[in-house]
Amino acid sequence: MVTLQALKAAQEKLKPYIIETPIIRMENLDARLGCQVYLKPECMQRTHSFKIRGALNKMLSMEAEALKNGVVAASSGNHGKGVAFVARLLGIKATIVVPDSTPNIKVEGIEAYGAQIVKCPYEKRHEVAGQLSRDHGYALIHPYDDEAIIAGQGTIGLEIMAQLPEVDKVIVPIGGGGLIGGIASAVKLQSPDVQVIGVEPALMPRYSKSLAAGERILLEPAHSIADAILTLQPGEANFPIVQEYVDQVVAVAEEKIPAGSIELLSTGKILAEFSSAIVVAAALNGQLPVSPEDKVCFVISGGNVDPADIVREMSAR
Repeated sequence: MVTLQALKAAQEKLKPYIIETPIIRMENLDARLGCQVYLKPECMQRTHSFKIRGALNKMLSMEAEALKNGVVAASSGNHGKGVAFVARLLGIKATIVVPDSTPNIKVEGIEAYGAQIVKCPYEKRHEVAGQLSRDHGYALIHPYDDEAIIAGQGTIGLEIMAQLPEVDKVIVPIGGGGLIGGIASAVKLQSPDVQVIGVEPALMPRYSKSLAAGERILLEPAHSIADAILTLQPGEANFPIVQEYVDQVVAVAEEKIPAGSIELLSTGKILAEFSSAIVVAAALNGQLPVSPEDKVCFVISGGNVDPADIVREMSAR
């Protein structure tokens, strides 16, 4: 479990390097989403994703000796971009293992920071990254199953509680559990009555199934437009945090997911990838326990998406 002390230490460590993203009040979305809408736009963060926070906290905490041969990370794109950014900052080599299906915009974003790309089948990426670490002495930077990563992501929760102390509910995309684990820790350790709700794709309901079973369930690979949150199993360090602090997890049907990105772009003029705007899709689909009086903060976790992909989904409707 991550302590409040660890979260605050991470916040101090990250301050020189990240943007403290604002809370944006979006009154024009209230009627559509059924609550008072506030956005935490990590799509506006450096590297256009929250993932830089965890990567910074982890890598800045490591000894130079551990990093001397470089780092390797398995990623669907955003974690890799964050690791590549920090590696360039530290002047070390980065190798990022991505699925064959990773969107070009994410691959190009990683390469722009000087990292080497290795592609493999989606379900093999952690295995390949581990083998590269053993073969070359690279430090392995896990995308979510690491307390330093969780604490880094949790700095978003500290910011939310400072910027919007009257918040009633925080809605968070959920993949491996690093983001929601960190945010839920930061929120609940300060304000236990604030609800934290996770949103995942119905095609990859690893948290819904695992919470129901009381143990981490490993799912079969599946394709979803929400490509950044397709982890097959909850993280070992993440699952108990979600069990302890997350009030509810909802799963959004595949055909409903694009509506979140479309709504944010058309109404809010915010470019958000499908995996992050899934929180808005859940609200549009009536799946969140919210009321018009509730102040609800939607965490928009990333914006590494080709606008043409959203326009294509618009045209298909």
